[in-house]
Amino acid sequence: VRAARTLAQVPGRLEYLRVVGRPTVVIDFAHTPDALLQVLNTLRPRTRGRLVCVFGCGGDRDRGKRPLMAAAAEAAADSVWLTSDNPRSEDPRAIIADMRAGLSGRACVREEPDRRRAIASAIGDARVDDLVVIAGKGHESYQEVAGVRAPFSDREIALEYLAEVAA
Repeated sequence: VRAARTLAQVPGRLEYLRVVGRPTVVIDFAHTPDALLQVLNTLRPRTRGRLVCVFGCGGDRDRGKRPLMAAAAEAAADSVWLTSDNPRSEDPRAIIADMRAGLSGRACVREEPDRRRAIASAIGDARVDDLVVIAGKGHESYQEVAGVRAPFSDREIALEYLAEVAA
C-alpha cells in the first residue's frame, strides 16, 4: 500500500482536483457507456454529497452510443450535464439531442453545449461535499469544433473555476 501511494497520477484517469472549501473534481477519460458507469460506480462510495457528471459524446462517431452514455450517467449520478466533446463537423445540439434519447427522467439533467460553460456551471452549482466528474476528454488538450482543433483542457478549466470560486 505504501508503494502505491508513491506512484505518479496518470493524467486524465481518475485524476482528483482538490481545493480547500470547494467540491472535489475528478477528470476521467471514460468515453464509452461501460467506462462511464464504472467510473461513476467507483466514485459513488467516495462521495459524501451529490455525484455530478459532466460529459459529452464525440461528433462524427458512433451515434448509437450516445443514448447509452446518457443512460449510464443518469443511472449512476445524481445530476448530469450534457455538453460537447469534440463535436467535429456535427452541431453539438444535435449530439445532445441524440444523448437525450437515452434519458428516463430519473436524474436532474441540464444541457449546455459549451463545454467550458458546462464545467463552470457544474462546479459553481456544487457544494463542498459534492463530487463533480468531468468525463470523456481526460488527458486531451484540445476541443475539435468545425474542423478546427483549439486548445482545451478539462483539468485547466476545472482548476480555473475551482480557484475563482474559492477566491
